[in-house]
Amino acid sequence: MPIPTWGNSVFQGSQSINMDAKGRMAIPSKYRDLLSAACGGRLIITANPYEKCLNIYPEPQWREVSAKISALPNSNKQVRRLQRLVLGNATELELDGNGRVLLPSILRDFAKLDKKLVLVGLNEKAELWSEESWNALLDEDDDAPLPDELLSLSL
Repeated sequence: MPIPTWGNSVFQGSQSINMDAKGRMAIPSKYRDLLSAACGGRLIITANPYEKCLNIYPEPQWREVSAKISALPNSNKQVRRLQRLVLGNATELELDGNGRVLLPSILRDFAKLDKKLVLVGLNEKAELWSEESWNALLDEDDDAPLPDELLSLSL
């Protein structure tokens, strides 16, 4: 089921947000109506297999991602690791009446989330970072040269 978007993007931009002492964070208001219409506000959050952050998917996109990961041959040790990390940590989130979601403690620990967070929109998913980790990543990326395949990309 296609979901409503802004152009071809559901999540775009980055936004600083806070997590309260109970592990709840408010989904930015610019996404709430869109997510309610698209998936009844149902989101899936899971570990990012490549970096210490979390991935957040609207439920329809998660079904596609989950199917792709499930279809991988689990005879491969690295595939099993990926399946355990991503599928095994997947948790459904529902927006409460105040537009907040409760982040599972195991995932908060995985991504080392503290009070200050950054939600980074990547079209059909979002990444959730601790502010400290996000800033460190930005500093690290400033010093890295672009790979050859990106040099010809005109933005």
